[in-house]
This record gives sequence, structure tokens and C-alpha cells, in this order.
Amino acid sequence: MQHFPQTAKPLLFALALAFGLGACGGGEQNAKAPAPASGNAADAKPADKQEITINNSAEPESLDPHKVSGVPESNLLRQILVGLTSTDNDGNTVAGIAEKWESSDNKVWTFHLRDAKWSNGDPVTAEDFVYSMRRLTDPATASPYASYLADVGVVNAQEVMDGKAKPDTLGVKAIDAKTLEITLKEPAPFFPDTLIHSSVKPVHKATVEKHGEKWTQPENFVGNGAYLPKEWTVNDKIVLERNPQYFDDANTKINRVTFLVIGQATTDMDRFRAGEVDVTYNDIPNQQFKQIKQEMGEQMKIAPSLCTYYYEFNHTKAPFDDARVRKALSLAFDRELFAEKVVGRGETPAYQYTPTATQGMKNYEPEWKSWDKAKRIEEAKKLLAEAGYSESKPLKFELLYNTSENHKTNAVAAAQMWKEALGFVDVTLNNQEWKTYLDTRRNQKHQMSRGGWCADYNEASTFLNTFKSNSSSNYGKYQSAEFDGLLAKTLGGDVSPEQRGELYRQAEAVLDKDAATIFAYHYISPRLVKPYVVGYSGKDPMDNYQVKNWSIAAH
Repeated sequence: MQHFPQTAKPLLFALALAFGLGACGGGEQNAKAPAPASGNAADAKPADKQEITINNSAEPESLDPHKVSGVPESNLLRQILVGLTSTDNDGNTVAGIAEKWESSDNKVWTFHLRDAKWSNGDPVTAEDFVYSMRRLTDPATASPYASYLADVGVVNAQEVMDGKAKPDTLGVKAIDAKTLEITLKEPAPFFPDTLIHSSVKPVHKATVEKHGEKWTQPENFVGNGAYLPKEWTVNDKIVLERNPQYFDDANTKINRVTFLVIGQATTDMDRFRAGEVDVTYNDIPNQQFKQIKQEMGEQMKIAPSLCTYYYEFNHTKAPFDDARVRKALSLAFDRELFAEKVVGRGETPAYQYTPTATQGMKNYEPEWKSWDKAKRIEEAKKLLAEAGYSESKPLKFELLYNTSENHKTNAVAAAQMWKEALGFVDVTLNNQEWKTYLDTRRNQKHQMSRGGWCADYNEASTFLNTFKSNSSSNYGKYQSAEFDGLLAKTLGGDVSPEQRGELYRQAEAVLDKDAATIFAYHYISPRLVKPYVVGYSGKDPMDNYQVKNWSIAAH
């Protein structure tokens, strides 16, 4: 998932993903029931007022699941729309609108839908998912996640995305109102796990067609989730209220959820201390982290995180169309110093894109990791000299980042690091607000940009697919036939988990050889949570929290 204002895709992976369904070749798979909420105040009397305020950091691009790619947007969409599958409080795959599913060959999947309604009372049907998946893939939609279904191997998804086939040829079919069939090109035992993602959540066709781009406004919105948007004040807040038509409304406790737009981490902390925020964004200020952890004690929740922070090269423009320049900056970037001193919250240096805790991954370490700092800098200077840069012709470029104190601190440190190591490097910093920043990257108007990617499911392809030449998430426009070929090999039905993990390792080696991007560190996920918020788990490494699993204790 795209970028933190702090966010991935083929699949046919190898082992069953950590979250959930058994990867048996055939037979019916019954989803697990959602786990009960748990928390420090679990035995306390419920508060009379079941309301919560959460900081979401940025103004969302949209509430249309086919028009967005970021973490703030997904945080909202999980509350207001439900896909075929979902996750429980700890991140395990559970039933969503589909009560159960089966496949005899892991290629043709049949999903059996529960009795559920849209917020206007219409039944949720298989045709809703057919319409929505076609809309996601249709070039006319211009979804930043258009390649998702192609990446997971849905028949004709790539052809539809490329404009070579019509959307109605997509391998998604309604057998009847409550039965959906999805056909893949190759076996994917864990295909249901990929359907937790925001991009494959359904939209209400009649509402979209009636209101066009304005269908997401609160007065027009029709959803099938636990909550519905009731107020939207741009750059301030979005207020959600319970959806009485939600299929599990009887087990929902919190009535009203306010998502705030607080971009500055220090302001987020201040408002938490003042009692104006119950759950902060997972972006504790770097330089105050240790102090806040000591001060807040159990209110600070530090979760594992399948996310990677990086500096993205735009391969279509000078100077980063030259691999020597990219390699030089990568070698001169001190990942240990950056993770441990600049960020300093427990993040780990990244020598590969995929977080090392990811399921089914054989980890890669570049040869140059063993070099001392002097040798790395010597080689970097040599590469820059070969590329034509020197004291008389310094390397100049712009580094883009989105508004955040931490991103600014990181960008300043990275620029200084290159300056001190190489001398003749002049970096100009460019700060843009979230939506502008995303547009700049998507249209390759940048030279280098801060980026972040979080797993859409727990498997290496969720990361590596973003570097495929035809990926809609490949904002740096890296292209490598060798890399694409390795990922294509992972899709064979006869590829073992061991072989697939090795192919992923080789793909990481190609990214390193080409200096595709500077991978900086692998995240942790720290946030502050009030002790009266019952049910916040902090165990989900993808941070797919759902407020319906929480409640508020008397306080």
C-alpha cells in the first residue's frame, strides 16, 4: 500500500500467508470468525458516550477505493466498505462479504456471499463485485491500483488494463446473486488473502453512475461497512457514524468516529496530551521518541510493521537515468546511521526492499554491505567521476517529500549525508502536501522522492511487484526485463515455496545491481492510544485496524 504520509502484487506465492486461510489445494475453506476485542480496560464499564477521535495525518485524495493508493485513504475505507474477505483485530484473514470460499485447483475460486445490505437497503450481490473489479481495471477509471488484479493473476486483467480487451472479459463472473467466481491464470492457494485490500472493495453501481465523482460525498455515499461518512470538512476532519444496515452492526460498539487531519507529529502529540485525540497517527516524532515512550508508558503501542521507507529515483530523467549516479548515492547513504540515529525508534536498516520478516522471503544481502564506510565512499566518488561529476561540475538534484516533521528531518539528514561523504552534491528539498506530492510522483515530475510502501498482504510479491515495468505503482519507472522475468517465474503452478523464495531473493539482487531505489529502513509502527480504548491490538503488522472491533471504557 502506497506511502505513509508517513504506501503492494502477482502472487501465486509459496506458503500460506501468515494471515489466514489454509493453502490446501482443494476443498472448502471456511473463514475464521473475527477474534474478540481485547484491551487493558476490557473489564471496565462501557462509557455512555461511544465516540472516538483518531488522527489520520492527511486529507484523503478520495473515498473512492478505485481512485486512491495511500495509507490515510485505506484507514478510512476499511471502516466504510467491506470486501470479499477482511481481517480480524490481529490481522488474520476472516470472512467479509464472502462467508466461505473454495477451489479445487486454486485457479477457479468460488465465493459464497452472506446476506448483507448496502446502507440504502439494497442487497450486496455478486454483480457488485463484478462491476467493481471491472471498474478498477478499466483504463477509463485511471486507478493508481489498476494493476492489482493483473498482479494477482486474474484472467485478462492485464489485457483490460492495457486497453487490449474489454472490461467484460475480466475473469470475474456472477454465477448468481450470492455466488461469485474468479478465475486466475495460475494456481494461487492464498488468493483470498489478497482480497482484503482497499482496491478490491465494492462500490454501489447505481450511486456511482448517478453522482459521478461526487458519489463519495457524505450526502450521496452508499456503503456496506460498519460506518458511513456523515461530515467532511476539507483539511480538518471526516466524521463517520454507525451504519445500521451493516451485517454485523449488533456487535459494533462505537457510534461515532472522527478522523482528524493533523500533519504535524508534534501537534498530534500535543492534542493527545490535551485529550483531543484518542489514537494518534503512527508517526511519533523521531527526536522525542525516547522521551515520549518513557512519559507515556503503556499508552505507547509499538507494533511490528511490514513497511519500507526509501528514496525513489525517477529513472526517466537526468541525473538518475544513469545507473552510476544512482549506485553512487546508494553506496554513500549510511543506512545504519540513518535508522539508528536520524530516525532512532527501533527501525532496522534496509538492504533489500522486502522487510525481512515477510512470509516466504529468502533474504538478500549485497556484497557491499560488508565494506567499510571508506571503501563505499571511495567507490561512490569513482562512479560519480565516471558519470562526469566533480567539484567543478557538482551533482545537483531535487528531493521531494510530503509534509511531515519526520520526513523533513530525514530529508535534511540524507542531503547532509551525501554532501559530507561526496562533497560535490547539492540537494534542494521540495516539500509538498500529500495530494500534490502523490500527483507529482505519479506523473514523474520529480527527480528523487521520499517513498514508503506497506504490504497489501503478507508475501514478498506485495513489495516486488511495484517495480515491474507495467506496474501502476512504479512511479520511478524502473524497467528491467531481467527483473520482470524473475517475477514471472514465481507464477508457475509447479514452483515450490522454496523456489519462489529464491526467485524473490534473485529479484532483490537485480534491484540492488541496478540501484533501482535507495531502501533506507524497515518501519516499526508506534502510536499513542488512550487506556480507555478497549480492543486496540497492536499485533497486526499491516496495521489494518477496524474501529468496529473497539469500544470505549468509562473514564
